[in-house]
Amino acid sequence: MSSIVDALYELKYNPFEYGPYLASFYTAINESENNLLLAPLVIPLCSHPVFNKKISGAVFGEKRQSSIWSVFNDRAQLYDLQERIDGFKDLTEQCIQYCLINDWLSVNEQGLSLHKGDGSDSVFTNQKSAAKLGRLFSGHSVVEIYAFLGVKPR
Repeated sequence: MSSIVDALYELKYNPFEYGPYLASFYTAINESENNLLLAPLVIPLCSHPVFNKKISGAVFGEKRQSSIWSVFNDRAQLYDLQERIDGFKDLTEQCIQYCLINDWLSVNEQGLSLHKGDGSDSVFTNQKSAAKLGRLFSGHSVVEIYAFLGVKPR
């Protein structure tokens, strides 16, 4: 029975499915130092049933603009975020490798950051929730984001 559950988990959560989430996130976020540390947040937040809807509904217009404070206003819903980050750690690493292989992302080793790769014109399905999460996190430091969400980078 356990092997069936593991197989279904692998089918749902695999780098081919969630690689475009990371590529969309890093395409939308403003380039900053140490933004590699934000990668573990993308899949847990974008696959979360509540926050996926909130992030997808974020608005970025001239008159109205969402912020991390308006999207993540209910702190009680963040209670399992650290557990989700730890659970998706291996998947996040596999997704980063998949994005690097496809040239969707490239690494700046000096600044420990990921940014849009040279081959980012190659086809990947743009994930709106991940791109909007990148726009929400733009302008905030990595330390500020982790402190606001109440989780620790590992």
